[in-house]
Amino acid sequence: MTSGIIAIAAALAIGLSTICPAIAQGMTAKAAMESIARQPDAAKDIRSTLIISLALMEALTIYGLLIAFMLISAI
Repeated sequence: MTSGIIAIAAALAIGLSTICPAIAQGMTAKAAMESIARQPDAAKDIRSTLIISLALMEALTIYGLLIAFMLISAI
């Protein structure tokens, strides 16, 4: 029974940590492209900020994967 709950928790951890940052990355990229379209002169600054923010969002997915691995190793 306990191993089943841990497996469900690991599945939820990886699922939520993948879906939520993916939605946020899409919204961030959309906003960046809209702002570049409005102000092409600021494209370099917007692009660098976009890359940093996407990397931080991707770190959330990696943390979720790490938690899922830790939960699976507890089974």
